[in-house]
This record gives sequence, structure tokens and C-alpha cells, in this order.
Amino acid sequence: MVAQLVRTAAELRAASALLLAERGGRSQGLVPTMGALHEGHARLARTAVEQNDVVVATIFVNPLQFGDAVDLDRYPRTLEADVSLLEEQGVDLVFAPSVEEVYPGGEPLVRVTAGSLGEKWEGASRPGHFDGALTVVAKLLHYGIPGAGLPPAGAFVSGAGAGLPAYRAYFGQKDAQQLALVRRMVADLNFPVEIVAVPTVRADDGLALSSRNRFLSDEERDAALVLSRALRLIEERANAHQPLDLDSARALIESQPLVALDYFDVVDPDTLEPLAENCRKVPFRGEGLALIAAKVGPVRLIDNAPLSS
Repeated sequence: MVAQLVRTAAELRAASALLLAERGGRSQGLVPTMGALHEGHARLARTAVEQNDVVVATIFVNPLQFGDAVDLDRYPRTLEADVSLLEEQGVDLVFAPSVEEVYPGGEPLVRVTAGSLGEKWEGASRPGHFDGALTVVAKLLHYGIPGAGLPPAGAFVSGAGAGLPAYRAYFGQKDAQQLALVRRMVADLNFPVEIVAVPTVRADDGLALSSRNRFLSDEERDAALVLSRALRLIEERANAHQPLDLDSARALIESQPLVALDYFDVVDPDTLEPLAENCRKVPFRGEGLALIAAKVGPVRLIDNAPLSS
């Protein structure tokens, strides 16, 4: 099946409404991305295709979430390859708008603010990043609302019931803080969408897939493996109900000269607040999330591991 590439919100709404009407669709999925797609994005798309009648993927490099213009310019743009990858997963529509389409008249005067949840961890290292990310996610979620194209009356009738299709949006667990913030925004602002989290996809050696990995040299990539090794160490201790002993895991990372650790902590999965005593001396119980961020050479990498006992 050929994925249809659309460039404007009006084209997206009309095309998705038509597909839903033709298929008697009861659900629509949205997969927001910034392009430079890899197998992690492919899994997001496949999950959405498995769970929905119509699937829209978006490709938009959002300038609001880049604090450094050089970093924005360097971000890879691979639209043709991205569309091919999405098409292979069965995605119906690829929405790839221009900056002018998303932000007509320039940067928006009104934005979504991430609040205190967006000021810690990644937010502390990248001020304003999550305000920009949530602003564009809010817009993309609005663009993707099924039925916005006003299909013919009765198009979504099924049996005795009628109404708009179910609406789901798919985000990877690798960006754990962004996922928590999107869920909070959707809940606090009553967005009519279900947020579906998809587990992190890793290379065979354990490195979490990221569009930034392509900027690592071979030596830097080998060094980056210490991040997933440290997370596995914490997971093993959590599964064994042992004290997590984060200090020894940090020491493992700091022993790698090419890696500059920013943060490594265990937090509550919803509030992102550090767990009491960080489980240094007491056996781990309950639910947690190990968060890590580091620079490997010039490349900033993040990763995480859900913990449970």
C-alpha cells in the first residue's frame, strides 16, 4: 500500500476523513515524529497499524524545542527514506508540514508550558525544550483528531451505535520525561486522545536507538554502551529486591573517559521525583524509573529503564 504524503492540515483532515469513511473506520492512530526514522519509529508505526483502521504519521522538525540553531540545522532531514519506512509498516498518511504551516506568522505568542515537571532532568539541561515540544505536540494532536474533515453523515455508524472513531497517539518510552509530560498535558487539558507508550527499541548490543546515534564515531558508540550496562545493573538489583546502590552504577559510567554523565537517578514514573533515599541502602520495592543522560563525545544521549518488583 502506498502512503499518501500531505503537506497541509486541511489536506490531512480531508484525506483522513475520506479513508475513515471508505473503511467504515472506528479508530485512528497518530505517530508524531521529527523524521530521521529508525527501527524504534517503525515499531511505533507498526503498533499503531495493528490497533487502528487508519494511521497518520507526522514528520516535523520543530524549531521551538531546539535551544541551539546549529543543532537545529544539523538535525538530519531524510524525508524520502522516512516515507518509505512508514509505508513499509502500513501507514496510510504522512503529514510533513512546513514551519510556516505549523507556525503561520512566525513563532507563536501563546505556548503550552511544561511547568515544574518540565524544569527537572532534561528540562534543567535544556531550558524551554519541553515548552516547545508540548506546544507542537498539542498542535499535532489537534491536527490528527479523526472526523475533523467532516465526512458524510453516518460514515462512522456501526451497528446500533454512532460517533467519532477512537483516537490514539503513540510515543516511545525512551523519551520518558516527554511521555510523562504529554500524558499530563492530555489529562490536564482534556485532549480527546489515548496516549499509548511503546517500549524502547535497542540495538543487539543494548544501545537505545536514537536519531543522534549516527553522529557517534565507532569509538564513541562503544563507549556509549556503558549507559545501557549501568541501567541493566540497576534492573537486576531491582528484580532481586536488593538496594539499588546508584553510586556504584555511577562509578561504572564515570570510569569511561569518553562519557560525561549529566544525571542518573531513580524516580517516580509519574511525578519524576526521586524515590526516597534513592533506594541506596534499602531493598527496592514497588515501581520506579531509572533515568540517565550523558554526553558521549559531542552527542547527548538519554535512556531509561522501568523498574518493578
